[in-house]
Amino acid sequence: MTTADDATDATDATAGRERRRDHWQRRRRLERRLHDGAALRISSLALRLGVLDAPREQIDALQGEVADALDELRAVAAGIYPPLLHEAGLGPALLERVRATGADVALDVADDRCGPAAEGAAYFALVEVLTGSPGPLAVGAHRDGTELVVRIGGADPALAAVVRDEAAPLGGTVEAGPDTIVARFPCG
Repeated sequence: MTTADDATDATDATAGRERRRDHWQRRRRLERRLHDGAALRISSLALRLGVLDAPREQIDALQGEVADALDELRAVAAGIYPPLLHEAGLGPALLERVRATGADVALDVADDRCGPAAEGAAYFALVEVLTGSPGPLAVGAHRDGTELVVRIGGADPALAAVVRDEAAPLGGTVEAGPDTIVARFPCG
């Protein structure tokens, strides 16, 4: 028998998952605005600088500053929501991150797509785990029905709290063993 409290809890949980999905969609839209707006404008400025009638060393210096600003803007946009995560999925985005940081990580991530909320939450949870784990890690991820299952081997079990912070708002779960963290992120 379902009580009114059970129905309220279910409604609250559903509303929380919807808010979290909206959160990831807002992050993605913000990243696109930065890329499609400011980044394109800065790129255009760099090209226009190349045709100015001024001493070459001044133009080169200005182009260098513009290029630095564009790199910083791209880094901010990628921190909000990596374009590769949206375009290609969790596996390629994690591989790019591992290569960029030089982390000692073995990745085994299936090509199955799971939606921006689940993939975004898993990605940012894993980024935090990578940052907090000095030793080698083994990260596996695959879709199991309606869930994205992420297994992190070699991680400090205390980092399960970081993963839980991303999984729980979506209705996901996290289990931590002595050297393994297993998280389930609902795909819906």
